[in-house]
Parts: sequence; structure tokens; C-alpha cells
Amino acid sequence: MPPFGPIKRQDLIRAMKRLGFQGPYSGGRHQFMARDGLRTRVPNPHRSDIGRSLLAMILKEAGISKEDWESV
Repeated sequence: MPPFGPIKRQDLIRAMKRLGFQGPYSGGRHQFMARDGLRTRVPNPHRSDIGRSLLAMILKEAGISKEDWESV
């Protein structure tokens, strides 16, 4: 997995798929990815990378620890 830090949206999606998530699917305002009935929002595409704080919120929502993120 990529190190815990700023990440491009495409790299986030690729890493989430490696962790067993499927998608991204269209949602209300944001796309989301799903695994075992759990839905996690994915930020809309922007020019800049996803920052550490937003990545931490996404991982918390997905039930993925920082250690799991960096070790897989």
C-alpha cells in the first residue's frame, strides 16, 4: 500500500480495491466504494492530492487502521 500521506484519488481507489472494496459507485454528492455492506465515500476529483487528514477520515470510515493501510 502507499504510505500514509497525501495520495492521488486514483491511487486511493486502486488501494481500496486491493483491500476488497468494489466501486466507485455513484452516490448523492460523492461516489462511494463498498465492502461487506460497508459504504465509504470517495472524494470528488480535484487537481490536488487527498491530504493526510481527509485520508485518515476515509480510513476510519472504512474501518482500516493506519498500520493495515501501510502493511498490505
